[in-house]
Amino acid sequence: MSTFATLPDLILEPLVRSALLEDLGTYGDVTTRAVIPAGTTYEARLNARENGVVSGMQIARIAFHLVDPTLEVTTHISDGQPCTKGDVLMTIKGSAASILSGERVALNFAGRLTGIATLTASFVAQTKGTNARVTCTRKTTPGLRIVEKQAVLHGGGFNHRFSLSDAILIKDNHIAAAGGIAAVLNATKAVASHMVRVEIEVDRLDQLAEVLETGGADVVLLDNMDTPTLIEAVKMVDGRIKTEASGNMKLERIAEVAATGVDYISSGALTHSAKTLDLGLDF
Repeated sequence: MSTFATLPDLILEPLVRSALLEDLGTYGDVTTRAVIPAGTTYEARLNARENGVVSGMQIARIAFHLVDPTLEVTTHISDGQPCTKGDVLMTIKGSAASILSGERVALNFAGRLTGIATLTASFVAQTKGTNARVTCTRKTTPGLRIVEKQAVLHGGGFNHRFSLSDAILIKDNHIAAAGGIAAVLNATKAVASHMVRVEIEVDRLDQLAEVLETGGADVVLLDNMDTPTLIEAVKMVDGRIKTEASGNMKLERIAEVAATGVDYISSGALTHSAKTLDLGLDF
C-alpha cells in the first residue's frame, strides 16, 4: 500500500463547512430542535455495514467538530485501514442534537470516500507481483477532487494530475490541433520548465515510434490498446521512458495489463464509478 500523509484540517474544513451549510439550510435542524430536549447527551457509533477500506474518518471528525467543538470524537479504524461488516469505525459522544445535525454530512463523505478506497484496493490487488502502479485521473466530482484523490491513496493507489497546471499532458486533440506528434513535442521542448514532466498520448505503435524518435517526453500514455499491443509497446520503449496504460481499464482486466510490464495503469472508474460503501450512525 502506498504511503500518504494526512492533509491539514485547514485544507479540508472549507469543503466540509460548505456541505454543512447546504444541509443545515437557512434555519438549522428543525426536526432535532422540535423533538430532542435541550441538554440531551448520547453516544453514537459510526458502523461499517460492509467490508471495505476506510477513508473519510478525518472528514467525519471535522464535520462533527464544526457543528460542535465539544463533541468527543474517537476514531477506532483510521483512514487507509481495512474494515469488516459490523466494525465500529468511530464513536461520537456529547450533545445528541449536535450529533444528529452533523450525521448526514459525515456519512456522505465517509461512505463515498470509503467506496473509492475500497474499489482502489481491489484494483491494486490485481497488480500483485508486478511493478505496475494504479493511478486515478481528473474524472472526479467537481469540488471534491482533493478528498477523492486522497481516498485513492488510502486504497493503496497513486495520484495522477490534480490540475491542468501540474504537468504537460499532450492528448489526441492537442496533437490534431497543433499539427502532429513531432510538432507538439518540439513546441514543448522550447517552452517547458525543467521542473515539469511531459506526457504524450498515443493509440498506435507507429505513433509511439515517432514519439521515441522525436524525444522530449518523460511518459507515454498508451490509450485504448489491447493487451498484445501493450506488450509490443513496452518492448519498443525498453525502459527509455515511463509507460501508462489507460482507457477501458476495468477491474477484470487489470491483472493482464499489469503483466505487460507497464509502469502505470490509470482508471477514471476509481473515482467516477465507485459504489458508496454502506456506513451507518447508530445511537
